[in-house]
Amino acid sequence: MKSTEFIALETEYGAHNYHPLPVVLARGKGPYVWDVEGKKYFDFLSAYSAVNQGHCHPKIVKALTEQAKLLCLTSRAFYNDTLGPYEEYVTRFFGYEKVLAMNTGAEAVETALKLARRWGYVEKNIPEDQALIICCEGNFHGRTITVISMSTDPSSYAGFGPFTPGFIKIPYDDVPALEKVLTEYGPRIAGFLVEPIQGEAGVRMPHQGYLKKCAALCKDHNVLFIADEVQTGIARTGKRICCDHEGVHPDILILGKAISGGVLPVSAVLANNDIMLTIKPGEHGSTFGGFPLACKVAQAALEVVEEEKLAEKAAYLGEIVRNFLSAIPSKRIEQVRGQGLLNAIVIKPQDGTEAWDVCMTMAKNGVLAKPTHQHIIRLAPPLVIKESQLMQALEIIKASILSFDT
Repeated sequence: MKSTEFIALETEYGAHNYHPLPVVLARGKGPYVWDVEGKKYFDFLSAYSAVNQGHCHPKIVKALTEQAKLLCLTSRAFYNDTLGPYEEYVTRFFGYEKVLAMNTGAEAVETALKLARRWGYVEKNIPEDQALIICCEGNFHGRTITVISMSTDPSSYAGFGPFTPGFIKIPYDDVPALEKVLTEYGPRIAGFLVEPIQGEAGVRMPHQGYLKKCAALCKDHNVLFIADEVQTGIARTGKRICCDHEGVHPDILILGKAISGGVLPVSAVLANNDIMLTIKPGEHGSTFGGFPLACKVAQAALEVVEEEKLAEKAAYLGEIVRNFLSAIPSKRIEQVRGQGLLNAIVIKPQDGTEAWDVCMTMAKNGVLAKPTHQHIIRLAPPLVIKESQLMQALEIIKASILSFDT
């Protein structure tokens, strides 16, 4: 079958809830993917930073296939011989006492919200049904009804109400706004949920010190600092988690995507005993949460991060990316920003062309990326990419952008 035939099938039989680039992928290895016609591309999206370890990493695939021959799923009605060892590994890896294993990023966010509310009632003595969670404008935490209740993006929430109450929205990267809300509503506030870098908003970077100041304010007001590191975690920004750049240890840490290397849906919520043990048996869970395949895959994926020094690599290569892109002589580039290998180009629309058009040209030339908010191109290649490969891809991006200036 040809690409057009696969696209036609999705259009005919699938929900129209995505607008993909017209590329049909059939194979991947490391930083590369191939379409059904055999054309080779650099993957500069990495499944929204889920494939940090590269496509089909042999160690992760081996962990999957070996476990699949033994036992795939037990549910949590019984113990299994993979969950405990994984829980020990992941909690020590990130420095927490407990982990609650889930499947998707949105599930992990929902879990963190439930934990924060329960902690608020049990430990902080917030009156029943009065707990509040502070979130930030421009956020993206997933697609569930409760999560979109925090959104300020009409494309996420419009037409899906009524919404879950209990959220206060404040501007992102605004410490005084957080302090004002904490002062006014402090006794009722259970947690502050924040992305260290707002990925879907276009790799929006806060000022240096923002996370540290927010965490200190939360501590002063007995409020949980909750970091959504589903996209920024697992070495993407040049540290194990993005909060490490400011020495912040979140009260609740939310992870997903690359914690499985893109092989399975796996997510995790980490916290210490005083928070995690407020939820008792039967009060939260998932049939697939912490299933044997996921445990083996996630541990292998984290081992790859350490063995291949992917955080250090992301920090080094990210400097190269930003320096190269900033030097491209095009008036269409308004800004280059990012951290590690999570970067973005802000494209100035001209002559009827937008970021989508640039991405289409990039794809034609062999680099896959996707626009966000019409004028921003997010660039997030797998962290295993070699410097020589990165330079080749950057030259393609440069040529693609400059082709619109001729």
